[in-house]
Amino acid sequence: MFNHVRSLLLFALYQCCLFAGILLMPVAVLASRVGVRFPYHRVVARVGGAYDRAKNH
Repeated sequence: MFNHVRSLLLFALYQCCLFAGILLMPVAVLASRVGVRFPYHRVVARVGGAYDRAKNH
């Protein structure tokens, strides 16, 4: 039961991270033009990895 709830919460968090990344895309493009990089891919990769590990258990 706990694993199922954890998996659902991680899936929801992963989806929210992707949605936030899409919304922040224009900001990231403008920032990269002035030389500032946002390591947002790390957040998505970590949450995605946590979801995959929870899903497999």
